[in-house]
Amino acid sequence: MADGGEALRGDEGDVDGSPEALSVRPVNVSAPELLARLGLDAARWALLRPAAHDLPDLDPDRLLAQRESNPLFRVRYAHARVRALVRNGRQLGVHSSTDGPYRHPAEVALIATIADYPRLIESAARHRAPDRLARHLEAVADGFFRFHDACPPLPCGEEKPMAAHRSRLALAEAAGVVLAGGLHLLGISAPEHL
Repeated sequence: MADGGEALRGDEGDVDGSPEALSVRPVNVSAPELLARLGLDAARWALLRPAAHDLPDLDPDRLLAQRESNPLFRVRYAHARVRALVRNGRQLGVHSSTDGPYRHPAEVALIATIADYPRLIESAARHRAPDRLARHLEAVADGFFRFHDACPPLPCGEEKPMAAHRSRLALAEAAGVVLAGGLHLLGISAPEHL
């Protein structure tokens, strides 16, 4: 890359002159410029999401795009969608309850992903790897959308609220808590609306 954000093999800048040594140059972007281009949330995501050995993707067209291909958008949109479900549930008189059984594969998969959150937080902290948390939030968001599409948390049309809706709303709320908590740990806002 011509912008200085690449890692080069060779003897340029090598400590011992061996051809196997790796010379790394920092990404050629200042903090104020990065914040001006991306905003605080996208800048943090861009710097925390890649693994320590990967270069960050600082392309504003990808980081600020409000579409499914943007992981930050998917995570934040999933949280906003959960908040909307809770608001709409209150208006319909559907209050979350964990009384019902969770049998659908999308429900079971989302529960497993949510249940893995405490272990993941501990592992990310121990290894100083915020990228693990970011990728886990992506998995929670993707699992939430599969669950949402397969098992609607709220009644549709003239359908009456049932116990299944209350338990599904509780599962959606649990996903929202994980998403909000994880975003907060990364220093990224979790919007109520998008």
